Amino acid sequence: MNLIRRCQITCLLTVLTTTLLVGSLLAAELPSPLPDPNGKSADMSQPVQVYILLGQSNMVGAGKIGPADKEGSLEHAVKSKGKYPYLVDDAGDWTERQDVRNVRVMGSGTGAMKQFNNEWMTVKGRSLGPEFGIGHAVGHAVDAPVLILKSCIGNRSLGWDLLPPGSKGYEFEDQGKTWVYAGYKQSPMRWEKGTEPTPIGWYAGMQYDGDIANAKKVLSELDTYYPGAKSYEIAGFFFWQGDKDRYDAGLASHYEENLVHFIEQLREEFDAPQAKFVCATLGQTEKGATGNEGLILQAQLAVDGKSDKYPQFKGNVATVYSKPLCQGGASNSHYGGNAETYMDIGEAMGRAMVELQQSDSK
Repeated sequence: MNLIRRCQITCLLTVLTTTLLVGSLLAAELPSPLPDPNGKSADMSQPVQVYILLGQSNMVGAGKIGPADKEGSLEHAVKSKGKYPYLVDDAGDWTERQDVRNVRVMGSGTGAMKQFNNEWMTVKGRSLGPEFGIGHAVGHAVDAPVLILKSCIGNRSLGWDLLPPGSKGYEFEDQGKTWVYAGYKQSPMRWEKGTEPTPIGWYAGMQYDGDIANAKKVLSELDTYYPGAKSYEIAGFFFWQGDKDRYDAGLASHYEENLVHFIEQLREEFDAPQAKFVCATLGQTEKGATGNEGLILQAQLAVDGKSDKYPQFKGNVATVYSKPLCQGGASNSHYGGNAETYMDIGEAMGRAMVELQQSDSK
């Protein structure tokens, strides 16, 4: 074999070896399944990396934890089907991450905040949302301390309850009538054009204001929610929502515009222009769907940075298409309480977040 040919083969092998090595290193960062937590605390010299979870009942979660003999429960998935092995130790007890804090708060509108969770990430209670899949994925990839902060409540629409500050009202024709839809802090949700609106005891964006205020309250008392923490950074946002908007054609028609503004407003609200954003679609809605659900799905897919529709979102916004991960049911029935739906979509959202963060390091 001549020298040139040997050099060509050597160079090719080097390229292939390097490619495989890089691929394996990236895969090793988030293997499947995820590994068991190592029981170690995070490096507290680093700021806590805060991930804020927002949405409605999808994000609140209704996945059943038990019993173990109930198909669709988390205990059944783990102990009978061998899924999510990182959730249990060798003795069959729920594992606990000492580097990820799980906090959930809730309030209706701008009413009083209630605390539901404030502990190291471990399975407890009767139901779960996507936070375990998110927390374990992000916690494994991030060396710094992690705070999963969920602030949301069910039955809330993006176009009314969660409408962010700065949103303008608009007109929409429905069944021969023209309706004016409220902008931020206007009330009611809509009124017929040419008539005087009669405010109710709720305004556009009232739940947004409450959820954000509650999240900020937790962060203002950081040591209470992450013992030993001295500082924090808003690393990202997770959003799983859309069910309530699908019942109103006017809200569905403006879902994309509202979602774009929602992403941008959150970053401004928390002074976190580099924070990543991951949303998930409704589990029952297939690509190609029409009507209100189709509009919402198209909007959620459009903001994904890979779609190139919004250049400002390239490399920092991702959408998880949830239909292939849904075990049945629909968002309005909480997917029948199937824990695997919440776990699989949560894991996918967590992996999407890690991928966005890795793209920065590359």
